[in-house]
Amino acid sequence: MTDTSSIGAPTAATETVDEFAQRARTWLAANMPTIDPRNPPENDRGAEAPWQRARELQRKLYEGGFAGICFPREYGGLGLPIEYQRAFDNEARNYEMPIILNTPTFTICAATLLDTGSEEQKRQRISAAIRGDEILVQLLSEPSGGSDLAGVITRADRVGDKWIINGAKTWSTSAFAADYGLMLARTDWEVPKHEGLTMFLVPIKSPGITMRRIKQVDGSDEFCEEFFDNLELGDDAVVGEVNGGWAVASRQMYHERRAVGGGSEFSSGIGAEGTSDLPVDYSALLAVAGDTERHREMAGRALVRRAVQEQLIDHVYHGVLDGSLPPAAGSIIRVSHAVTIQFEMDTALALAESAGVVDEDDGLFKYGERFLARQQASLGGGTNEIARNVIGERVLGFPREYAADRGVPFNQVKRNKS
Repeated sequence: MTDTSSIGAPTAATETVDEFAQRARTWLAANMPTIDPRNPPENDRGAEAPWQRARELQRKLYEGGFAGICFPREYGGLGLPIEYQRAFDNEARNYEMPIILNTPTFTICAATLLDTGSEEQKRQRISAAIRGDEILVQLLSEPSGGSDLAGVITRADRVGDKWIINGAKTWSTSAFAADYGLMLARTDWEVPKHEGLTMFLVPIKSPGITMRRIKQVDGSDEFCEEFFDNLELGDDAVVGEVNGGWAVASRQMYHERRAVGGGSEFSSGIGAEGTSDLPVDYSALLAVAGDTERHREMAGRALVRRAVQEQLIDHVYHGVLDGSLPPAAGSIIRVSHAVTIQFEMDTALALAESAGVVDEDDGLFKYGERFLARQQASLGGGTNEIARNVIGERVLGFPREYAADRGVPFNQVKRNKS
């Protein structure tokens, strides 16, 4: 696949980073609600209200000229390098921002459309997202698919001048709040699995789509499942080429791994995207759990890992940008992010001890709740195992892992058909 890491390169800046930051500082103070970054608003990603609030805030950013900083101007952005986005983020850390729109709308879906979408799709969907009018999500995983994304069996059949979609998707993050979804479907069953896929841009509210919320073990219901029954789409819904969906999906996974790891230039604002993403405040935790030398040592190790992750993000981003690292190196920060998050959740629960599983007034029970979802970081953008395979094969140059279905027409591949 062609290296598209430079697609959509920003245009030259007309003001310095410092001038831009000063202008942002003045505008933020006059227009955006202030927050305490140590105690930000809790965004329950499974509720409707935070998404509506995010749309309102995004519209404010757009009207003020600070939305889509790294997206090209022709699609509604500012066309500036990442240094400008970081300068804005630094100025905005004390203000309420539409952070939940970062993933998957901007860092994954809009970024993928920027690289692979038609001119019309980019002008309409990316611009609408930057204006705060639309939310974009991914419709990829399937009930029978596991982590084998290329093994999808949702089918798209050509009937006249329409595509007719039948099948199901699951674990779709925030799909209930979305307007459009990037959906991977099979359009040719007689070729090897990677060659018979097509990506579609699907209006979520279309007739033929039934959506249900998924209740998780920690009580949240942000994830959704979708059922497609003779959903009709036109050719304008195709992203990329017919039967070229794997190239689009690969680019999408590239952006997702960078987004999950925290390395996307299309992310705007600093802070947690949801309640479950809030960084552990070890000072507050130790004040309740006990500020012993052993506890400080445990917290210190976790904070060191967090600091290393932040430096790794910067290193990998610039390495991919200057060509010293291949685009697949985004999987490095994806794996490191998952390992870091799990270490922090383990540390927080160890510090909270039994109070982390008893709902009392000391505030430690939340660490037990968050521990229930610690594995999420190891699944987004593909499992840790898949990310390590990507690193081994595409960064380090190891031989490809054996696959029994490689080169076999998909209709001849043995699979669970139940």
